Amino acid sequence: MMKKSFLLLHTAIFLAGFSGIFGKLISLNEVSLVWYRALFSFLFLFPFLKATGRFTKHTLQERLQITISGLLPGLQWVFFYGSIKYANVSVGVICFCTTGFFTALLAPFVTKARLSATELGLSLLTVAGVALVFHFDTSYRLGIILGTISSILGALYMLTNEQLIKRFDAGMINFYQMLGITLGIGLLVPFYQHLMPALHFTPTGTDLIYLVLLASCCTIAVYVMIAESLRKISAFTVNLSFNLEPVYSIILAIFLFNENRELNISFYVGLMLILLSVFLQMRLVHKTR
Repeated sequence: MMKKSFLLLHTAIFLAGFSGIFGKLISLNEVSLVWYRALFSFLFLFPFLKATGRFTKHTLQERLQITISGLLPGLQWVFFYGSIKYANVSVGVICFCTTGFFTALLAPFVTKARLSATELGLSLLTVAGVALVFHFDTSYRLGIILGTISSILGALYMLTNEQLIKRFDAGMINFYQMLGITLGIGLLVPFYQHLMPALHFTPTGTDLIYLVLLASCCTIAVYVMIAESLRKISAFTVNLSFNLEPVYSIILAIFLFNENRELNISFYVGLMLILLSVFLQMRLVHKTR
């Protein structure tokens, strides 16, 4: 049973790695892409939660609180996919690695926790790695800036979502947050299309297939697999294992898009610094536990 749980977990991480790949494949702009992903995920989650008996009722105030909290991950997705559109998958997921640094930096302001000098120091390795990546091609600077903003939003989301998880079922949080993203980002779509009329909103046949796969396999299926793996594996191990997601994304991007042709030695040195930071953080937490 333990082997099966680990197989489910790493399958979930591998599928999550395709999120960036689909961002590259789908021809829609980043705002439209996020809106469709959230809408389809919301529609798929409802029958799943009903069928598994996990759909629970909440007060209006609770539903509003969780739904509004979906604006953070929604904006994070917009900037993440914007980073991929204006750069490439490798750059987008590398910037995602700085989330740990911003989490350590923002935690004292959001949760009133003490600033961890050790975590901050290790996270600076990641920042140094991203700085090296930043210099590998000036044409990708906009993508890196968007990816960094996405990481800041991701850090804020994790810090605020930590409080929700203590009070509500993860599936219901996901359900209402997908609703929040659909409604919130939906308000941005008309303005975005007005500012950039050349960008099309309606997905093509291929886009529609990719969006369904993104919502079903990279969102709902990942959630289900993580929930099942948590029956045998600790949340601590699950969280650490997800540090492999950017690595999977980069490997997939190299095989699918030949992105290694666009990357030079500074990119790989930066990537090594980021992986070193992840490894040292894992060792530190294991030692502490």
